Amino acid sequence: MLTVELHCHTCYSKDSLMLPGRLIDVARRRGLQRLAITDHNMYDGARHAARIDPELIIPSEEIMTTGGELLGYYVRELVPPGLSPEKTIELLRQQGAVISVAHPFDTFRAGHWDEAELREILPLVDAIEVSNARVASVEHNRRASELAAAAGKPGTAGSDAHAYLEVGRTTMRLPDFHDAQSLRAALSAGEVRGRLSPYWVHLLSRYAVWRKQAGWRPPP
Repeated sequence: MLTVELHCHTCYSKDSLMLPGRLIDVARRRGLQRLAITDHNMYDGARHAARIDPELIIPSEEIMTTGGELLGYYVRELVPPGLSPEKTIELLRQQGAVISVAHPFDTFRAGHWDEAELREILPLVDAIEVSNARVASVEHNRRASELAAAAGKPGTAGSDAHAYLEVGRTTMRLPDFHDAQSLRAALSAGEVRGRLSPYWVHLLSRYAVWRKQAGWRPPP
């Protein structure tokens, strides 16, 4: 069984300062064996990290649709934001990606879903994120778990880390996998482990946005 983190950001997201190389070091030290880089509407960070450690990194993307955010795993090229959920899913399917709904009930975030619209696309996705360490309340994760169970969908889980201290707070134990097809099969046997991050970690995201507006750039 592998220890897996399926939601994490790098400095290629507008609200994170994590450098891919250092993030990989932190993830390895904390016992992660697979790590999905899911930058907001960006693919460059995942591609960069996968070149450094192709065994650890799952190239992924968190995509803002007109309905809410989706997570695509084993993405091969950028999927642009701002499309309908159905069109976004179509583009991900063309790449063979695994598709999960991100933090569906966390109404404190722009990427949450209207439940009626979410139910319409459930037949089109592979999974639902049932445990996200950054949600405002455990109730949001509980509702996501209940929806996944009712829909017969497996769950995904991750810290949604934007800073190094968050990495590995919420993980999954999964059978070994190496590509989209084997990940899709492994999710049905997944076991979620972890805990919520303190809500003040969102201030770290605000700080990252401010630093970038002030001119911060990652080192070459």
